Amino acid sequence: MELFTTTWAALRRAVHELPEHAFSLPSGCRGWLVRDLVGHLVIDAQDVLITLATPAETAPTADALSCWTPTPAPPDGTDPHDALTVRLAAAYEDPGLLRKHLEDLGGAAERAALLAEPDLPVATQGMSLTVRDFLHAYVLEWTLHHLDLLAHLGPEDAPAPPPVEGLAEARDMVERRLRVRLPAGWADADALRRATGRLPITDAQRAELEELGPRGEMLPLSFG
Repeated sequence: MELFTTTWAALRRAVHELPEHAFSLPSGCRGWLVRDLVGHLVIDAQDVLITLATPAETAPTADALSCWTPTPAPPDGTDPHDALTVRLAAAYEDPGLLRKHLEDLGGAAERAALLAEPDLPVATQGMSLTVRDFLHAYVLEWTLHHLDLLAHLGPEDAPAPPPVEGLAEARDMVERRLRVRLPAGWADADALRRATGRLPITDAQRAELEELGPRGEMLPLSFG
């Protein structure tokens, strides 16, 4: 629960610190500008608010790891939902309005999370999971998107990176979901980017993955 608020607050602070011209630069999400990624975060904040207000009628059917479905094909921005996100983000025109909307909804989502009963089952995307697991799944989401936010920004534009504790936990979540431990020599941020297809893998790094066995050979896999 604490890591949810830590990583979410850090990501919103990073968006707040972006210079306006950075909203027109590419993000780490294929097919999305930084502006589109921030629009997606607005939708994520809405999802948190909606889910926390939607008690499940069944016992939990998923947890913070099993709710993720890694896939070989990364999103490219052409999915109808992704394309809608682009259109919605463009409608703001002024980056300040988009930033303000995220601040308002994001702050409300954080407050709702702090007030929620951790063991209450909630429903989202056809699954039932506890509030605790639902929020913890977002630690991975926030950390990956924080890295996406910074992917193509120069040092003069880039806000602070994700919190180290969030990076470490997100890496552990990816490794446990994939049932493989990534090379110990890889920094957490690089391990996350490579394992999820956000950073190209060199021949030498591919050899390291192949040494991990069949699961290592499957990488990268997309986590959204």
